[in-house]
Amino acid sequence: MRKYVVSVALLGLAALAACGADPAPTSVQNGPIAVKATDTACDVARSESPAGTVTFSVKNDGSKVTEFYVYAAGDRVMGEVENITPGLTRELKVELAAGTYETACKPGMVGRGIRGGFRVAGSAAPLTNDAKLAAATDSYQRYVKSQTDTLLVKAQEFVDAVKAGDIPKAKALFPVARTYWERIEPVAEIFGDLDPKIDGREDEDPFTGFHKLERDLWVDNDVSRSGPMADQLMADIREIVAKANSEKLSPLQLANGAKELLDEVASGKITGEEDRYSHTDLWDFVANVQGSQAAVQALRPVLEERSPALVSELDTNFAKVLSTLDKHRKGDGWKPHNELSQADLKELTDVINALGEPVSKVAAVVAG
Repeated sequence: MRKYVVSVALLGLAALAACGADPAPTSVQNGPIAVKATDTACDVARSESPAGTVTFSVKNDGSKVTEFYVYAAGDRVMGEVENITPGLTRELKVELAAGTYETACKPGMVGRGIRGGFRVAGSAAPLTNDAKLAAATDSYQRYVKSQTDTLLVKAQEFVDAVKAGDIPKAKALFPVARTYWERIEPVAEIFGDLDPKIDGREDEDPFTGFHKLERDLWVDNDVSRSGPMADQLMADIREIVAKANSEKLSPLQLANGAKELLDEVASGKITGEEDRYSHTDLWDFVANVQGSQAAVQALRPVLEERSPALVSELDTNFAKVLSTLDKHRKGDGWKPHNELSQADLKELTDVINALGEPVSKVAAVVAG
């Protein structure tokens, strides 16, 4: 059962908003909202906030790695922070307009999470009122369009090969199609259950999409009955591409997405658990780093103006990650994950974590 807490004060704020007046902000209202996450609870210190940039300070007091999300209607992700290990505190900045939302902690990083109601009242000037931030989101939207255009082509080629029973060709196309998917993953994750339908793992329910076909190809070596699954993957990709290209992103979604991509590599994908049958994980690594860099580069004019030292640090660390990845090129692609030594994986983890530190500062600079 979802629990919604609406205070008398909040109702008053909503009434003022309906009359066109903004609530008078206070330092308490605008300060970070503490979230205490455990294995069985998600205690959010306040269930309401004025509109604008809302900051959550999430501490994991449980024994499992957790995630924290802010959802709008239809489980549309407004902001998230993943891979919060026990004892760690992570901050999430998210731009929220007036309305009703849900917060969620996901101990073990699975399921719908432990949810609670969250209300936002009043109004605030959007960050995109800043011309450079508006230009940044437009620039990133063009990047998304370029990647999704190619994703549609390469995914269709992959699906056609599966349906034709051409296993060698489908295997060769699998990591290529996924490259364009992985570059835009922060945008894809906004749309609730479409992302797991396309990219879910075997230990998730339902098990569909890329990785189901990956298992058919590499484990079963049989795609004679994979046609319907391939068609569904293509239909889901078309739907999410249409939504991604119509979505108006917040500058904070770019900043948060850049960090999420790196977190996914450093704490999850580095183990080889994602492409566990094909071992094509390095294709995903590279695409995630490129997608993170594209989001940061879209914000570059703002970052150069507000924090030139941070830009220099970002440039240095992106270059270091990409040069480290380049050591593992093989032909036109990348070595299989199971050909990397533990020393190779540690080196990659270290440079990606080092990059994650300056990337984690981008949201605060953007929020001003």
